[in-house]
Amino acid sequence: MYLGIINVKPLDAYKLLLTFENNETRVLDMSPYLDKGLYKQLKDVSLFKTVKISFDTIEWANEIDLCPEFAYKKSIPVNKIPINT
Repeated sequence: MYLGIINVKPLDAYKLLLTFENNETRVLDMSPYLDKGLYKQLKDVSLFKTVKISFDTIEWANEIDLCPEFAYKKSIPVNKIPINT
């Protein structure tokens, strides 16, 4: 199943709030990937916050992108995120 990303919002702690074309909202924690390859550049918070939609995926100002399939597979539906009390 291929779902494009239609909206993205950077959150604190290197997380992204993603909306997919089926209107599902999910959170992707990027922190596990920030020690790998080009993604190391995204440790710069100001660069991380430049994330935007590019066609059906997301892209940062330095042209690093992330495929929607990976983002969907590695993200958690908003309604399943544990709330700390």
